[in-house]
Amino acid sequence: MSESATVRVGRWRDLLGPRHLGASVVMAGGVGLYAINEFLTISLLPSAVADIGGQRFYAWVTAVYLVASVAAATTVSALVARFGPRWTYLPALAVFGLGSVVCALAPSMELLLVGRVVQGAAGGLLAGLGYAMINALLPQWLWTRASALVSVMWGVGTIVGPAAGGLFAQFGLWRWAFGALAIITVLMAVLVPVVLPGRSAESRPTAWNIPVWSLLLLGAAALLVSVAGIPRNIAVTAALLAASVALVTVFLLVDRRCAASVLPATAFRPGPLKWIYLTLGLMMAATMADMYVPLFGQRLAGLVPVAAGFLGVALSVGWSVSEIVSASVNRTRVIARIVVVAPMVMTAGLVVAALTQRDGASLWVVAAWVCALTATGVGIGMAWPHLSAWAMGGVADAAEGGTAAAAINTVQLMCGAFGAGVAGVVVNQSDRGDAAAARWMFTTFALLAVVACFASYRASRGHEELRSA
Repeated sequence: MSESATVRVGRWRDLLGPRHLGASVVMAGGVGLYAINEFLTISLLPSAVADIGGQRFYAWVTAVYLVASVAAATTVSALVARFGPRWTYLPALAVFGLGSVVCALAPSMELLLVGRVVQGAAGGLLAGLGYAMINALLPQWLWTRASALVSVMWGVGTIVGPAAGGLFAQFGLWRWAFGALAIITVLMAVLVPVVLPGRSAESRPTAWNIPVWSLLLLGAAALLVSVAGIPRNIAVTAALLAASVALVTVFLLVDRRCAASVLPATAFRPGPLKWIYLTLGLMMAATMADMYVPLFGQRLAGLVPVAAGFLGVALSVGWSVSEIVSASVNRTRVIARIVVVAPMVMTAGLVVAALTQRDGASLWVVAAWVCALTATGVGIGMAWPHLSAWAMGGVADAAEGGTAAAAINTVQLMCGAFGAGVAGVVVNQSDRGDAAAARWMFTTFALLAVVACFASYRASRGHEELRSA
């Protein structure tokens, strides 16, 4: 393949022009709702607990949301195949709105948890549909741009969510934050029938290809990872993590043999697809170091909550900006090199973050943290749109395209849950939450990024070989 070989990459005005604008808004909006809701609740939770109690369930507010999301995300491909885009989106939005109303009206933490399960189930569908609709509704030459647009919404969620949640909490209106989500959901639902098609002629109303066993195994694995950071006993924590890894292994064995599967069959054959998913998953897990950045900002540098919250936004800004820039590259060799280098950039950022964690940090040290976190975000943003497009176009059978697209979100959610659990395990080994805990956390995620370097090399090399064949 020559150095000048290129792939066709559409312009932003092609994606956001009259022809595809409506679908782009719905795809990005669904992912944005999920991401904003996840980070909005983190900011609201102290106020909610002060109002309705339930301190012992604090960690479960996030845990049940993630578990429900991972489980629901595995059904995306089957639901779209049966009902089509319009009639998959509308019920998902309706259920998400219902869950938001339940959270807004919850008189106790137990009922709030019920609302979070409902939100998580619908949110997992919305997040998965974002990628599935790229494959179903857009031409392949727009996939890279669309993947960047959808993925950027995760960055938007980590910026808008904490800020909006903090404002609602500041004025004692935490319930209205969930009410606002319900209103936005209704507005999106009004747009869906106008811009999305109904069930196509290829849909099979009698075919229910939902991967039930895979769903149960992934849900159980995510639950175990979510609770692994709660116990103080290291043996119990290790046992929970080991059990989660075992369930993921069983999931891979079961998914490979099931007619209805989460991962496309191509991922289990020789070729780059498995390395593409592994790279996506490892990089996503490594970004979960961002969960504790506001906490360490307050404890180690004495930052006020608002400033500490914006410190946590640095990774998201780097991710969003680099993703938009990287999505414009169209030279195949340059894209391959970007994918290989991206985890190295993440590793460098996480190593710098680990080395600069110290008690009584000065403003110069805080500035170093901002640079390190931004570099970490730049690393994942460089590779994400290209890896997503490779995954959707890397299946042996075109009929697997929808499964391949939906699997991107499942891998993202699952590995995000795993990364969150690992962060909790590392930090919770100490009651102090001091500089030592911060260093160990960033070092752990830097090691994950190192493994991603190997996976990205294999993914890039395999993809080039496949294109040359």
